[in-house]
Amino acid sequence: MKDKIFGVLQRVGRSFMLPIAILPVAGLLLGLGSSFTNATTIETYGLGWLLGDGTILHALLVIMNKVGSAIFDNLPLIFAVGVAIGMAKKEKEVSALSAVIAYFVMNVSINAMLQLSGKILDDGSIADNVLSGTITSVCGIQSLQMGVFGGIIVGLGVAALHNRFYKIELPNALSFFGGTRFVPIISTIVYLFVGIAMYFIWPTVQNGIYALGGLVTGTGYFGTLIFGLIKRALIPFGLHHVFYMPFWQTAVGGTMEVAGQMVEGGQNIFFAQLADSANITHFSADATRYFSGEFIFMIFGLPGAALAMYRCAKPEKKKQAGGLLLSAALACMLTGITEPLEFSFLFVAPALFAVQVVLAGSAYMIAHMLNIAVGLTFSGGLLDFFLFGILQGNEKTSWMLVIPVGIVYFFLYYFIFSFMIKKFNFKTPGREDDDTETKLYTKADVNARKEASKNADGKADAANDEFSATISRGLGGKANISDVDCCATRLRITVIDADKVNDSILKSTGASGVVHKGLGVQIIYGPRVTVIKSDLEDYLASVTEEHFEDETENAVDSQADGQTSEQADNKTSEEKPESTVIISSPMTGIAADLATAPDEAFASKMMGDGAVVTPEEGVVVAPEDGTVLFVFDTKHALGFTTDSGIGMIIHVGIDTVKLEGKGFDVQVEAGQHVNKGDVLMKLDLDFLKANAPSVTTPVICTELKDNQKIRLLKEGEIKAGEPLYAVDTYGK
Repeated sequence: MKDKIFGVLQRVGRSFMLPIAILPVAGLLLGLGSSFTNATTIETYGLGWLLGDGTILHALLVIMNKVGSAIFDNLPLIFAVGVAIGMAKKEKEVSALSAVIAYFVMNVSINAMLQLSGKILDDGSIADNVLSGTITSVCGIQSLQMGVFGGIIVGLGVAALHNRFYKIELPNALSFFGGTRFVPIISTIVYLFVGIAMYFIWPTVQNGIYALGGLVTGTGYFGTLIFGLIKRALIPFGLHHVFYMPFWQTAVGGTMEVAGQMVEGGQNIFFAQLADSANITHFSADATRYFSGEFIFMIFGLPGAALAMYRCAKPEKKKQAGGLLLSAALACMLTGITEPLEFSFLFVAPALFAVQVVLAGSAYMIAHMLNIAVGLTFSGGLLDFFLFGILQGNEKTSWMLVIPVGIVYFFLYYFIFSFMIKKFNFKTPGREDDDTETKLYTKADVNARKEASKNADGKADAANDEFSATISRGLGGKANISDVDCCATRLRITVIDADKVNDSILKSTGASGVVHKGLGVQIIYGPRVTVIKSDLEDYLASVTEEHFEDETENAVDSQADGQTSEQADNKTSEEKPESTVIISSPMTGIAADLATAPDEAFASKMMGDGAVVTPEEGVVVAPEDGTVLFVFDTKHALGFTTDSGIGMIIHVGIDTVKLEGKGFDVQVEAGQHVNKGDVLMKLDLDFLKANAPSVTTPVICTELKDNQKIRLLKEGEIKAGEPLYAVDTYGK
């Protein structure tokens, strides 16, 4: 559950990056436009002849100012579209259109509720009893002030609807509205009611947000320190966007009235003041405390760490390390991109990253204490420092204080890093072992290490890529693969040309068998097929379209393997088993040999050996005491291991994966221990018989050893809990 939540948050954080990416451009337009149309600036530098009223440049700068303001004014809509695109799995353009529609529908519904309740009067004015700032204009629609949260609610919700329905099939009479066309339809319907619900819910949520914002702002400098520590500590996990965005863009980061308008969020407040800079004596340090401190450690502090790492490098590696560290330090100083530096010492010495978190966190607090109010668009580099600090004047930003504080931080980073690197012999760039390449690590390297540690086979990512490459080669290359899917045990591929598929190559990947159905290819891998599918999709997304034809040198001689297996079967039939495990029927019905299964993959024992039961009652029970390994997301199959160590799959019906969970009511979850006879799932047999090719259920052992063999104990009528087959183990 923890990994799932982390994965979702990581995706949410990534989806925020698309709308956030527009902020530097918007900030640049707003910064230049407001700075060079400011009458005081023009008069101070004697630029009236160039930038004064009536000049071409003045008109252009006014337009730039308004364009930049327009982007910040409509960030909720931009976030709605950006988050929907980022969270949608496929057909992203459809989710974007649906998000725009849903955003307008939601706000129009809220507007209607406000009018019906008398909070907006017939002439469009707001009633006197309405709290100031709670109703605002959203793209010309008077609605509740939901800010960026409103956009995120739309983006996440539409993405969920999109991922659920973009492949939906409707009855023939309505088939035109199926698939991706259904997404904006269902989004409109859903967000009509979401708008109505928000009318009742949002005021309470808004009060909670204001209370949280008050808690943060009420803790003063300590609150700023905690913010800085948490934001920097989340950098390795990629979750910092999820954390800081509410402080930058919503009431969590405070509210302030600027130019007669109530503005929410630290960054929004700064840019609102920037747009009205002629009437601002000093920008609000309470608003900018969520980012002003970044200039201290990005322009000064981390370059000090880079110098320390260079000075501590081995003499023979100093030149190479110096070039790498210099480029990383310049990127950090100029653009505020800290990844090349931070991830390098995080990767080899987490203790240094802990120091970075503490120093960086304290920089936020010190900037706040010194009333430094320098804004930024994306990160604390020299470009933003010049535009929103130096260019705005020390009187408004106190930017000059960044320099002495930054110098102090430069030496703090330098001396602390130097001491710790030498004391603990950290392998920072230039101090690696002689057989190790000198390089700067990135987030990709960190993620690769995480994935390698999670890999159940203990294989490196490169091996997994080679595994996927072999599957692709066996299928005729990426250009021959039309669709990738899977069920509980088999990889289901649709190809363009079936003649290009090479079964020998596919079997060399460990597949139990390959089944051909026209342009459909089913490769039998067993329960781990979902991971194989995911890896294959990632691989196909990263390679060019190529064909692989006539490559049989790596093929496995399946005929020889078959003879070996047959010889082994003859051998075991002549011996007495050393031990036997009895597997009982999980259903009441008709038992039969697995060879009678109405599916070639099961009947030929490609996925394992066992038996089939055709159910007469709609209940599936645990065949023995054991643990549920997994429940497939379409509910038609589950993995099970007995306490005696026999791994099994109970696959209800044939091709029931296409029913997408309909007709199945699973009563257990992965990891749950059950006793023999406990109910695993309930079935709607009438529905399954009407919609599936067959309800005959394979009950198979998927991980039999070479010295184990199945012996059928009963055919014909059988009750749940009665012995079905035996697993005999012979001597090696």
